[in-house]
Amino acid sequence: MKDEIIKICIVEDDDDVRRLTKDVIEMDNQIKVVEDFACAEDFLCKVGDLDVNIVLMDIGLPGTSGTECVKQCNLMGIEMDFVMYTTHFIASEVFEALRAGAKGYILKGSGPDHLVHDIRDVFQGGSPMSPQISRLVIESFNTIQPNNDKFQKLTKQEKEILFDLEKGLNYREIATKRFVSPHTVRAHIRSIYEKLHVHTKLEAIRLLINSK
Repeated sequence: MKDEIIKICIVEDDDDVRRLTKDVIEMDNQIKVVEDFACAEDFLCKVGDLDVNIVLMDIGLPGTSGTECVKQCNLMGIEMDFVMYTTHFIASEVFEALRAGAKGYILKGSGPDHLVHDIRDVFQGGSPMSPQISRLVIESFNTIQPNNDKFQKLTKQEKEILFDLEKGLNYREIATKRFVSPHTVRAHIRSIYEKLHVHTKLEAIRLLINSK
């Protein structure tokens, strides 16, 4: 049985970047760029008719910003996974994009293999982030005020495993790093979600950001 084609839309105002991004990700024959737009306004006009799985969204668009575009799409009930794909690395913009509903935050300039891997990760339910973004989120975790009861409930090992998840490690890699079984890692992650009252990794990150 053939693998499902991952349908992508790119919203990027730089023509060269848009073309290069399309060429790079279509090197994988299971990923297809079906639409691209130079501004959020054009995307919003047609979003209701688009049949795509993932939208690579630049933040610094002319007119409506990428983050505002994602917010509007969420209010409209658009069922697409939005990934911020940008050169912007400002803490407030990162957190605002995640609050808006972005499923990932990837900095431009990563290798072609990384971009393709991240797209597949999103399609499979993951939340990819460039290492610099993960570090920013982790540092924000370390500055949580001690009166945040939910995060106080996490054990030291649970916090470390949450950090590992944000670095992009899978269960088996975390298990190897911490000299425990994958089953033990899964048990810790279930405990993290229960204590934070969330169901996914991204929800845990958003709760962390909103607690600041």
